[in-house]
Amino acid sequence: MPAPVEPSEEGSRSPGHHIELVDDNPSSRHDGETSPGLKNSKGWDGKLRVPKSATLANPEALSDPEYSDDENVALGEEVPADEGNILLTNPPGGSDLLDDEDPETDEIICTHSRIQSIPALRLERFQKVVRICLRQNLIQDIEGLSSIASTLQELDLYDNLISHIGRGLEDLVNLTSLDLSFNKIKHIKHISHLTNLTDIFLVSNKISKIDGLENLTKLRNLELGSNRIREITNISHLTALEELWVAKNKITTLNGLSGLSSLRLLSIQSNRIRDLSPLKEIPHLEELYISHNALESLSGIENNTALRILEISNNQIKSLKGLGPLKDLEELWASYNQIGDINEVERELGDKQGLTTVYFEGNPLQLRGPAVYRNKVRLALPQVRQIDATFVRTT
Repeated sequence: MPAPVEPSEEGSRSPGHHIELVDDNPSSRHDGETSPGLKNSKGWDGKLRVPKSATLANPEALSDPEYSDDENVALGEEVPADEGNILLTNPPGGSDLLDDEDPETDEIICTHSRIQSIPALRLERFQKVVRICLRQNLIQDIEGLSSIASTLQELDLYDNLISHIGRGLEDLVNLTSLDLSFNKIKHIKHISHLTNLTDIFLVSNKISKIDGLENLTKLRNLELGSNRIREITNISHLTALEELWVAKNKITTLNGLSGLSSLRLLSIQSNRIRDLSPLKEIPHLEELYISHNALESLSGIENNTALRILEISNNQIKSLKGLGPLKDLEELWASYNQIGDINEVERELGDKQGLTTVYFEGNPLQLRGPAVYRNKVRLALPQVRQIDATFVRTT
């Protein structure tokens, strides 16, 4: 199983990778192991990028994607600072917040600092800054960044109070990474001129339509999990796109993927997908996370012969027919479906010598004979090294 990538420091993480988040609410998850590298039974990508020790400015956003009540933010509460970051103890907007920072620094990180205004930070003092992280503050408007536009490449405003992508980005043409996750944005606007962008994170906002991405032909990673999107549109021109994360939306069809010739990973968990046949438009797909949908069969997946990781848990799939041509399959996560025929498991998966991990718990295959289930799978698939959460002993 791919190991989740931990952030290098509080308030940052490697773009496109997700850390494990321990769910303290047992009612929000099933009893089985969850998706590889995602660690969330509901498939909410963005929640998994919250560091375990983080204190959110608007913690309601974690459990309520509709959260938008400004009055819920307790401005007067003391917020603990993370090691290595700066806590603003003076009134919000104090101009001395960065006075001790080296003017030659290439990175500014101010999280949990109750910052309301970017201009109040007087960033024009830092003419070599490449990355700015202002996570978990009270910022409502993107402004005050033009003076450092020539050097700024990464802008992280995750978990703030931004409702609109305003015109504060017009000069930031060197940006490669933009994170506006956990805000209150309804429309993707004013970023199509940022043609150097390779990573965009817009998780947990109020976006209902994918648009505004014109000219972003260098984009490699697009994260739109936990929004209000009903269909995949206006991305066929993103020929460099390698990862698309759209879990926890209201998407009913896989149409709209045509043209994404570089797509290697698709996360579309917790949607309303019934038909896999549109996946033929992206034959080079290597990782598909499609748990918690409405699938009853795997018909249509036979064209995706490059798949290495397939996560189909929590659907209504009765048969593994369709997996035969997937010779490079390494991991199959199929818990909580309706699979019951061990002979079919052997038929469809027995020849896949690279297959190391299978999950079938919660299927009739396991429920009808839990005492002998793993031994049956081991005999049918001797190449497998992990069955559910149990590693197979080798002699």
